[in-house]
Amino acid sequence: MTDPRMAPHHPDEEREGAIRFRTIFISDLHLGTPGCQSRLLLDFLRHTESDHLYLVGDIVDGWQLRRRWYWPQAHNDIVQKVLRKARKGTRVTFIAGNHDEFARHFLNLSFGGIDIRDEAVHVLADGRRLLVLHGDLFDGVVQCARWLAFLGDQLHVLVLQLNRWLNAVRARLGFPYWSLALYLKHRVKNAVSYITDFEHAVAHEARKRGVDGVVCGHIHKAEIRDIEGILYCNDGDWVESLTALVETKSGELRIVDWRDIASRTTPDAHVEKEVSLAYPGGQ
Repeated sequence: MTDPRMAPHHPDEEREGAIRFRTIFISDLHLGTPGCQSRLLLDFLRHTESDHLYLVGDIVDGWQLRRRWYWPQAHNDIVQKVLRKARKGTRVTFIAGNHDEFARHFLNLSFGGIDIRDEAVHVLADGRRLLVLHGDLFDGVVQCARWLAFLGDQLHVLVLQLNRWLNAVRARLGFPYWSLALYLKHRVKNAVSYITDFEHAVAHEARKRGVDGVVCGHIHKAEIRDIEGILYCNDGDWVESLTALVETKSGELRIVDWRDIASRTTPDAHVEKEVSLAYPGGQ
């Protein structure tokens, strides 16, 4: 029997029993690159609804599109789906990142019901205030050595290409998906130090602003943790980890790993149960 998640469908199609959250934060989609996991991202957007959707930077990869045009129909479907959510009443906020820094020419404007911002402050249901930003302004490589950032981006693309080849072989052998890029980030000492420095810099900025926490993306590492009294939240990415940060109606924050849900769920009716039982995250 064919899995309904794999069947072709129109981007405006709605699913019954969609999971509703108060807020959804996603970032680092990298539309315009082969690395974007567009099928699972579209699956996530179809199965979830929210009052507020934050697109926390690097939604469109302008760096790669300038080098080589890549825009399949699936990426267009994702854009259409987000626009339809905005038309139906979801408040959509697009926070500009370094890969889609072109959007910083249009700050404080609205296109198709999507508000474009450099940063925002989100108030949780329980009253806590979170600074929402992409995070590239706290990346010393991006700010002080852009040539090195571009070189790192090219190396990352090569790692992702190798990763796709490795996982094609693993799939034929019956092994699950494995991320080479995430493995390297977690094992290489300098990469671990870079991530830690970034997290503390972002948390320090939140403390200076007098807010309770911060939501960011940029480093492709989903996390919810306390950093010296500041709630640090990173929503991950849709190239490697396929994660989102979500706020429940009560103001609880969770990390949702959509790859794991999609692999274990016979879709639609059981998705909400899977999320609520398996992904409590942390605060």
